[in-house]
Amino acid sequence: MIGVIDTEGDRAAWTFPAEPGAVRTARQAVRGQLRDWGLDSLADLTALLVSELVTNALRHATGPIGVRLVRPSELNAILLVEVSDPLPDPPRERAARPEDESGRGLYLVATSCRRWGTRPGGVGKTVWFELAVPE
Repeated sequence: MIGVIDTEGDRAAWTFPAEPGAVRTARQAVRGQLRDWGLDSLADLTALLVSELVTNALRHATGPIGVRLVRPSELNAILLVEVSDPLPDPPRERAARPEDESGRGLYLVATSCRRWGTRPGGVGKTVWFELAVPE
């Protein structure tokens, strides 16, 4: 991990190097933060989706990868998750064939979350998704 940016209140952010171990480290950071927030019920799904997006970033980008979790105070029932990388090109969802070994990550994100999308950043892009927080 390059560094923990912020873990105050309802926000947590980390930056990871573009190295294979980043996927595992990001998953562990996300699970730990969700446990601290009492959101264990979202840990498996959130860690899986973060793994997919960090893996995509590793495959296509060469710089640091940012991961951020936000529990907006005005939207108590939502967890916002963001994964950023320095590549400006937005990811493309595609239909993977049964024999393909990759290509299912964005489909998994799209079918598992409430909403998702991308936005350009100062450098690169951010892929984000929202999960409903169980009450």
